[in-house]
Amino acid sequence: MLARLPGVTIVEGNSYDESTLRNILPGVDRVFANTNGPALGEMAEIYWGIRLYELSREFGVKHFVYASLPYVSKLGNFNDKYKVGHCDGKAKVTEFISAQPKSPMAWSIITSCLYIESLTEFLVPIYEPSNDTHVFALPLGQGRCPMISLDDNAAYIRWTLDNPSQSNGLNLNVVTEAVTGDELAAAFSKVTGKKSVYKDISLDEYFRLPVFPDPEAKIGASGASAGNTLITVRKNFSGLWNSWKDELWAGGYQVLGRVLPTRVKGVGEWVVKAGYTGKAAPLLKDFKIVQK
Repeated sequence: MLARLPGVTIVEGNSYDESTLRNILPGVDRVFANTNGPALGEMAEIYWGIRLYELSREFGVKHFVYASLPYVSKLGNFNDKYKVGHCDGKAKVTEFISAQPKSPMAWSIITSCLYIESLTEFLVPIYEPSNDTHVFALPLGQGRCPMISLDDNAAYIRWTLDNPSQSNGLNLNVVTEAVTGDELAAAFSKVTGKKSVYKDISLDEYFRLPVFPDPEAKIGASGASAGNTLITVRKNFSGLWNSWKDELWAGGYQVLGRVLPTRVKGVGEWVVKAGYTGKAAPLLKDFKIVQK
């Protein structure tokens, strides 16, 4: 599909291999870097995020845009309950990039959050036919879960690349809406007419759901050896839910409105736009594995 777009060339190689990167960077004007933390692990993600920046500078790239996530551990005063490897790794790269000059290579950062499309996967409600109710069972307490529309996320990235005079040196925090569980269920019911409720559950209950096939698996185990630095799925996503439950994340809605006036402004608006029905549907390529 990408290969059919004008100006697109597909290059076979490993994006976490320096020889591949040295082969493709000559002549490149702009780089959008989005490393895969859950596949790499925190240590490798830090290395490759920084190395991608360094190589881009070496080859004369004009504008480097990095896809990041909040530094959750730092937001939580480095309390271990907020340890989220796939967020912290990206955020540490962000701190490195933010310390670099804005010339000769411009740099920008897009700090996003959970894809709102995860409502078809990791946040999909449980349907209870006995009372015809969709149950959003989440370990969120009375906290707020920040979500971003993928289409809008792409539009923010495009704006960043198209407007270097405004985006150079900018860390743009993007979010559609941060919602409570009750607000999520209410928005779903209002738009679809389907009965739904929010059920606050414990982390132990959450990891017994078919969300993750093996909560004790290591995040980043598919990458290169990282010694004993990898953490489990349970540890990683417990930190994520704890950070949302305690509302450590924040977004700048006024800035986003100026950047993208047409942005989706809430979960209810997204439900309408996406035709969301509460049914599971693939977003990630390993969705079928997740559902086992």
